[in-house]
Amino acid sequence: MTEQSLHLILSIPQGIVTATSLGVAGFARHRSPGSGKYFHGRSIFFDLAIDESTPAFQYLEEGGWRDSTRDTIDALEGCMKGKRTKTALSSNGFSCTPIDSFTTCYLVKTGGQILTMQDCEHLAQFKSHGCHEGMTPDAVTEAVGQSTPERKTRLYMIISPVEFIVLSSLTPIEYAWYATHRPGKIFRQVSFTELLVDQTHLAAESRYIDARNLLLQDPNKKTKTIITEDCINRVPFSSWAGYHDSAHGGIYIGDRTHVSVWRFPSEKNLNWERAKG
Repeated sequence: MTEQSLHLILSIPQGIVTATSLGVAGFARHRSPGSGKYFHGRSIFFDLAIDESTPAFQYLEEGGWRDSTRDTIDALEGCMKGKRTKTALSSNGFSCTPIDSFTTCYLVKTGGQILTMQDCEHLAQFKSHGCHEGMTPDAVTEAVGQSTPERKTRLYMIISPVEFIVLSSLTPIEYAWYATHRPGKIFRQVSFTELLVDQTHLAAESRYIDARNLLLQDPNKKTKTIITEDCINRVPFSSWAGYHDSAHGGIYIGDRTHVSVWRFPSEKNLNWERAKG
């Protein structure tokens, strides 16, 4: 096996880390449930940094309930000895894998077609960490260290560690900070994307109207959840902000210290564009 064919892949929203000797495209086809015309199985893959048969990073502390590093080494060694795939972590992989270990990002359609995103772009470093529920959006802006933006209501789809769709008055950078600092609802790490339009096929239009009114009426209200279940399989990639304009949007990844984005490529291959799902 060549070193190039050995990969360690984090799949979200599933949160599974898998070693594979099939390459990224081969692994995507291997795990596909079938045609996107009939089935649902979208994912986002992150290629993780490895050094031969070991992860080139340290997993975040999980309290000792499993040995993530040992399990990952065993999975990589298994693939080096001939296995096509071997699971390293079967759950909660996103929240314990440091985001700086993500080397490449891929969108994956149900049928196994992949789209390679642009290289990771650093957006902001977070230096202030004091957060409370009553903060106004402009107070969040000050904490993040950004200039005050023109406020508008945005629609975000959170992909990991849990899936939901939320209306927010915060910019992507502000939302990443707030999601990783807010009391009682804090994420250790978060992955999300901005959506172009209301997904009224997922929830009644009145829910969006009520949520917008709530954000307008309460100056301290920064987010309002609309949908709380299987989202990635029900919102087409073409409805994600940036899909048709690679200068904006993309896949945002943040933790308590910083936020980055993986933007869409300006050109997409014909096989990807034609594929359903």
